[in-house]
Amino acid sequence: METSQGWEFITAVFDGGPLLIDGVDVWGVGWEALPAGSVVVDDPVHPGTQRRAHAYRLAGVEPVVLFAAGEFSNGVWGFYEPTDRMRRFLLSRLE
Repeated sequence: METSQGWEFITAVFDGGPLLIDGVDVWGVGWEALPAGSVVVDDPVHPGTQRRAHAYRLAGVEPVVLFAAGEFSNGVWGFYEPTDRMRRFLLSRLE
């Protein structure tokens, strides 16, 4: 697999663990899948390993909050944010 460009690691947390993206609790609102579907990201805990994450927006939040997330092991989630260029691209697809 080739790593998808345009995504930067934020953090890894246990399911439901504290995480704010752009000031919003990611576990407190719904996640809406983006048309981009899944992306391939580098696993920061296991160098050389790639994982599949899915691109989402937080439901009902303005301005739009975009991220990618994947459950990398039992109950451990990795979160990524789009680069500015990727964010502009994704927003253009939402209009």
